[in-house]
Amino acid sequence: METRDNNLSILGRWIKDVLLAAGFLTRLPIALNEDSEKRQLADVVWAFPVVGVFVGGLAGLALLIGFQLGLHPLACGLLAVVVQVFVTGALHEDGLADVADGFGGGHKVADKLRIMRDSHVGSYGVLALVFSVTFRAGLIAGMPTPTIAVLALISAGAVSRSLVAGVMNKLEMARTDGLATGAGQPTNEATLAALGIGAAAAFLLLGASGWIVLAVAFGAAVMTALLAKRQIGGQTGDVLGTVQQVTEAAVLLSVVAVM
Repeated sequence: METRDNNLSILGRWIKDVLLAAGFLTRLPIALNEDSEKRQLADVVWAFPVVGVFVGGLAGLALLIGFQLGLHPLACGLLAVVVQVFVTGALHEDGLADVADGFGGGHKVADKLRIMRDSHVGSYGVLALVFSVTFRAGLIAGMPTPTIAVLALISAGAVSRSLVAGVMNKLEMARTDGLATGAGQPTNEATLAALGIGAAAAFLLLGASGWIVLAVAFGAAVMTALLAKRQIGGQTGDVLGTVQQVTEAAVLLSVVAVM
């Protein structure tokens, strides 16, 4: 009886972690209790890829509905991306646009950080968003079959968000305030759990091709982190959103290339 109670307690804690992660990474109406709201986001980074599986699954469902309705593959790809944007509230796309504006329009570190904090979107940000949406939609449309497209979307959702946890763990903060600072820095154990879940999703859904997918996505995350380190000295919430966008595109690209 005691063992059963302990197992239920652990399961309940896992569910709370997933809900807390989903409450931040999506715009779903998730009610959190006071204890959950007091916890830092870094405490639940292991659940990031779990949320990614959910977001990718919803996008995949929308894609299948589009195919059943007889829509053009590109329209189906756009529909899948639109569902992702709707579910996440364009959280990651907003980060990508801010980083593009800051890195492209600022000369000094202070200028780049100031531009990134500005709520207005400049020409660099608009171009980054257009490229991100059209590139991902085109890759989804270019998948050999709808089934592979769905598996790729779910894998991309999980792997990209697990790598966000990795960058949170390894890259120092670029400023002393802001979203990333408030989220905190995850422990090595939580980060490894996130990376493990992301890798497991890739292997389970894509088979042996998971090795290539993970290698390409990891390389994309490292390059993005190094660019942020060089441009502003570390990470911000916008940088983390950019990591998600870049690595998601990398996963989709690698699936199209190998499958």
